[in-house]
Amino acid sequence: MTKTDDKKLRFDALATAYSTDLFRYAVWMCGNQTLAKDLVQETFLRAWRALDSLKDEKAAKGWLFTIIRREYARTFERKVPPLVDVDDVVVVDETNMLPETDSELGILREAVAKLPRKYREPLLLQVIGGYSCKEISEQLGVSRSAVMTQLFRAREKLKDALVDDVMRDDKVHELP
Repeated sequence: MTKTDDKKLRFDALATAYSTDLFRYAVWMCGNQTLAKDLVQETFLRAWRALDSLKDEKAAKGWLFTIIRREYARTFERKVPPLVDVDDVVVVDETNMLPETDSELGILREAVAKLPRKYREPLLLQVIGGYSCKEISEQLGVSRSAVMTQLFRAREKLKDALVDDVMRDDKVHELP
């Protein structure tokens, strides 16, 4: 077996084992399936190029999640926001919810997306990625206690946002 064949087998094993987790994480991170697919594809391209640097196969999941987080950050480096004339801005009435956002999943996804990145990232790594506090602290470069605090606060902020949403929805449906 040649070195290229061995590399291909290792890569195929990684792609098979982690592509679903990476895609799920990317969708929750960016909220867009098309962008999530692009992020996963770019992640695997970078993983292929750097596969020889992966010495411990047990670290592959964390390595891939780090790559996808960095790829997501790079999307903002490459994008220059278009300038918009204030006179051309149309304010949308947000009281009429779209069918997709009316579902519980849509409401949860929206609430998670509104969390500050400091809280959203560790929460997604734990819930979607299945990482422990220790693993999250290593990936984010913060202490375990900081991760535990961020996770607690993320859940509290999420709970408050969802309760506020339910309370606001109940007031809309009250009879006069």
